[in-house]
Amino acid sequence: MQYTILGFLLMILMLLYFKVANHFNIIDKPNERSSHTEITLRGGGIIFWFSALIYFTKHMQTNYLLFTGITLVSLVSFWDDIQSLSNKIRISVHFLALTLLLLDLGVFNNTSFFIIVLIYIAGIGFINIYNFMDGINGITGLYTLVIMGSLLYVNKNIQLFTDGIFIKYSMIASLVFLFFNYRKRAKCFAGDVGSIAIAFWVIYFILKLILITNSAIWILFFAVYGTDGVCTILHRLYLKQNIFKAHRLHLYQILSNEYKIEHRLVALYYALVQIAVSAVVIFLYQKVHTLVIFVIVIVPLFLIYTSKFYLMQKKNLKLS
Repeated sequence: MQYTILGFLLMILMLLYFKVANHFNIIDKPNERSSHTEITLRGGGIIFWFSALIYFTKHMQTNYLLFTGITLVSLVSFWDDIQSLSNKIRISVHFLALTLLLLDLGVFNNTSFFIIVLIYIAGIGFINIYNFMDGINGITGLYTLVIMGSLLYVNKNIQLFTDGIFIKYSMIASLVFLFFNYRKRAKCFAGDVGSIAIAFWVIYFILKLILITNSAIWILFFAVYGTDGVCTILHRLYLKQNIFKAHRLHLYQILSNEYKIEHRLVALYYALVQIAVSAVVIFLYQKVHTLVIFVIVIVPLFLIYTSKFYLMQKKNLKLS
C-alpha cells in the first residue's frame, strides 16, 4: 500500500513540476548532441530527489550525510539544467557529495589512500557517464530499473546490504518518470538533475555492496553503460575532441540518429542486455573467479560496441 501511495504522490509532484517548468521556461532545446528534434520540458528527473526526500523523512531521519550528498548533486544539476555552470563548479560539488557518501559508508576509516583516490576517480566518472548516456526517451528510466532490480534481488537473496525499501523507492520514482518519458514524444526529459541524482544513488548501493561482500563484481551491474561510456571517451580522445562538449558518437546515438531505430526500442535493447549481464553476474558469483566473470561480460560488450564503427562506415559508404 505504501508504494501505491508513493507512486500517487510522486505523480502529483511531477504534474506540479510541469507547471513550474512551463512557467519558468525550463526546457531542453535540441543541439548537436540531441537525438530529439522538438523542445521538451527539462528536469523531470527531479522526481528522484523527491523520492529520496520522502524516504529519508519517513525512514532514515538521522542519515543526513547521504541525503545531503543527494541534495547537493541534485541542486547543482538542476541549476545547470536552468543555466549552464562551469565544469569546475559541477565537479567540485560532485567531489564534495562523494566525500559525504564515503563518510556515511565509513570508507576513510579502513581503506588505503590509493583505493580512496581510485573511488573518487571512478565515482566522478560514473556520474558523468550516467549523464552522458541519458540521451533518448526511456533509456535512463529503464536502465535504472534494471540496476535497482538487480540490487534488490541481491539484497533479498544473496547478501543483505541495505534497506530494501530504499531501493524500491528509486524504482517507483523510475516508473513514474517512465510514464512521462517512455513515449514517442516524451512529456519531459530527466535533465542533469535526474541522471546525476540517480547515478549518485546507484553509486551508494554498489559501493556499499562491494564493501560488505569484499567483491568488485557488482560494478558489472553498470557494465553496459560503463562499456559504452568509457569506450566512447577513449574514441573521442583518439579523435582529439573535447570530451565535455556535445557529440553523437555513443552507440545508442548511432542506432537512433543514423539508423533511425525508434528511441524506445534502443533504450529497451540497452535494458535487456544489462538484464542478461546482471543475470550472468548473479549466477556466477562465488562460482567462478571474479576476473573470469569480468572477461565473460566485458569482451562481448566491447565487441558489440565496436559494431558502431562498422555501422558508421556502412552509413558513410551509402552517403558517398
